[in-house]
Amino acid sequence: MLFMKGIPSKVTKTLVPGTEMVCADNSGAYVLHMIHIIGKGGGGKRGKLAAVGVGDVFSGSVRKGTPAYLKKPVRVVVIRQKAPIRRANGMRVRFEDNAAIMINEENLPIGTEVKGAMAREVVERFVKIGGIASRIV
Repeated sequence: MLFMKGIPSKVTKTLVPGTEMVCADNSGAYVLHMIHIIGKGGGGKRGKLAAVGVGDVFSGSVRKGTPAYLKKPVRVVVIRQKAPIRRANGMRVRFEDNAAIMINEENLPIGTEVKGAMAREVVERFVKIGGIASRIV
């Protein structure tokens, strides 16, 4: 597994297992369902649900999309979230929806383009994903 760089921003982790979100790439999936968080041991603090935010990787399944991906486990990275992200310069950024894109085992994107904006925190961690982004905020 490739190691990921840290993010200098304060990302509020608000997406918990069971969350459904939009798939923002052209891989053929439309709705993604979060199953398990990758890289955190699968758990959160005691008495709390484990959660992810922008730039985190999780294991999910495709709820709506092409039959090639339906009901099969996929790796996913979050690129947008509704909760505000606090950056080092004090600015806060928030998006109008929760969105993610599918990646493979080498953290390379499966699709060839991303619909909508992408948080800069994702590009800092996954450089190859930034290459297919239409807008980086």
